[in-house]
Amino acid sequence: GIPLEPAEDSASVRLLQSRAREFASENFVVIEIYNRQRQRLVEAVNPRHERIEHELSKRGHDFPKDDRPHYQRMTIDETTLVQTVVPLRGPDQQVSGYFEGVFIVDQATMKRLREDLIHALTVTLVAVLLTTVALYPVILSLNRKVLDFSREVVKGNLEMASVLGAAIAKRDSDTNAHNFRVTLYAIALGEAVGIDATAMRALILGAFLHDVGKIGISDNILLKPAKLDPEEFAIMRTHVTLGLDILQDAEWLQAATDVVGNHHEKFDGTGYPRGLKGEAIPLNARIFAIVDVFDALASERPYKQPMSCEAALAIIQQDAGSHFDPRLVERFARQACDLHRSYSATGEETLKKLLREKGLHYFFAASQLKPA
Repeated sequence: GIPLEPAEDSASVRLLQSRAREFASENFVVIEIYNRQRQRLVEAVNPRHERIEHELSKRGHDFPKDDRPHYQRMTIDETTLVQTVVPLRGPDQQVSGYFEGVFIVDQATMKRLREDLIHALTVTLVAVLLTTVALYPVILSLNRKVLDFSREVVKGNLEMASVLGAAIAKRDSDTNAHNFRVTLYAIALGEAVGIDATAMRALILGAFLHDVGKIGISDNILLKPAKLDPEEFAIMRTHVTLGLDILQDAEWLQAATDVVGNHHEKFDGTGYPRGLKGEAIPLNARIFAIVDVFDALASERPYKQPMSCEAALAIIQQDAGSHFDPRLVERFARQACDLHRSYSATGEETLKKLLREKGLHYFFAASQLKPA
């Protein structure tokens, strides 16, 4: 190779200068060669592009910091240029100097580059479109399967909650009708006060499972036909905390805990288990407390005859502000007797079907799914 640190008048410099002039023709604007100390040894300027070289000289350049070739695109007077600075290496692979060249990208080259780019983009776009067309049916089919599976999971959740509620009801009743009616009443009141789908799903779960803790209460207390004595009543009250214990390991049932843990709280703070007061009691629990007592009053039990809707509602209204949220009582009173007439005259299987339809509607909505 040609040494890059000769004296300025040496034969090597003259040879470099000659080679540089040969390159500095046609589309090259300027060629410069530097030694390893980055001192310029040779410069050759294309006389046809002296004006461009003059503008370039004002800009200067940076040497590569990592000893790799450096390229930069620039525009001067609407002329596209490419500047390159390339490290020159000796036989020992150590950098012994630098070559800098500025090249004009002529219109023909620019046109060819644009055409190549358009061709590459077109090929890529066509390939993407063809791949999309080929894969779309597969993706659509997989998406449908995922949605179908999600719907089945949602249905399974609702059915499991319903079965658990039925199992609890069988402990102290021969029918599931109370569970079905009280859940439908709760849905109607929830709709009246405008709770969203997620809260409605939680209300439905809570209504199904509100007495799940009664599984842990012995039959001699749970099924006692007479009034419970104070000791027995204290044991009965533990069904609330037992219910929360039962649900604590089931993440998907945690939404039910507002109702399970608080449906015996009273608006004036005299309820149990925590003595919560007013709006400190979760909304779903305040809703459920009203409909649970209303249906108990208006339903036939082994130890009592059913009250009329008007009589049951009068008791609820009398306890507004003490036992119940007065705002919710006022909303419930507007629809209670219409609902009672409808549900009390409906068989258990029809109630079950109606509840399933309403339950699925809100479970799907809360999961952002549409029915199949």
